[in-house]
Amino acid sequence: MTPRPDRTTARDRSRRVLSQNFLADPAAVARMVRAARTGPDDLLLEVGAGRGQLTRPLAQRCGRLIAYEVDPGVVPALAAVCATLPHVRHRQADFLTAAPPDEPFAVVGNVPWSLTAAVVRWCLAAPRLRAATLLTQWEYARKRTGDLGRWSRLTVLTWPEYHWRLSGRVARTAFRPVPGVDGGILRIERRPAALLDPAGLPAYRKMVELGFGGAGGSLAASLRAAHPGRRVDGALRAARLDPATPVGLVWPEQWLVLFRLLHAPTAPRHAGGRRW
Repeated sequence: MTPRPDRTTARDRSRRVLSQNFLADPAAVARMVRAARTGPDDLLLEVGAGRGQLTRPLAQRCGRLIAYEVDPGVVPALAAVCATLPHVRHRQADFLTAAPPDEPFAVVGNVPWSLTAAVVRWCLAAPRLRAATLLTQWEYARKRTGDLGRWSRLTVLTWPEYHWRLSGRVARTAFRPVPGVDGGILRIERRPAALLDPAGLPAYRKMVELGFGGAGGSLAASLRAAHPGRRVDGALRAARLDPATPVGLVWPEQWLVLFRLLHAPTAPRHAGGRRW
């Protein structure tokens, strides 16, 4: 049998390498813009701007916008959109190499799905980030927000400083080319005030890493490696956690309870054994 000729074009191959699935549904674009919650004074950075499907409606709601797109094949179309918007600039550059602004800003974008984790890391490392509204794979958005009934290590680690929210589902048919899975709108918001004192955050993260490390085969056993067993047992009871609970099923709020109890200062004892 004669092999079927490969009819994919260079453009198709580029999209595959860059994980490009452009939004083609106006309703999906509108949902993303609403989820971004931009204000007239906001500075926005758009990641993966493509041909400007999101750029124009976002620009109508923000003060300034910088649109990043690395693919030279679509930059002319993006440049044409930005040319009509005086408070918008476009950059043909890799968003991940950009220096974060030294003023409050937000990130919005239909993220190249193969780069989702890297974009999220960039956002979490940016000191002045207020929020990130990212269109990711549906399962990724569900995993990071506890929608699957489980919580990821990254979400728990950052929970004192960031709220992770699932803001909607976008059908795969809203993209061109059509991907194999639906998209999910992931919203990461920096809290106005951290849920823990900043000085305690390193110890909190160390505890979470210890718990997810799996030492001893259970969360209780992992925590006992660093804390007295009776104290661990009391903290688990206060957090309403069975010692055998899998670590991924522990809610972020329960991690906070565990941390506060396990790291609370112990009262000094009198030489005779009474507490003062």
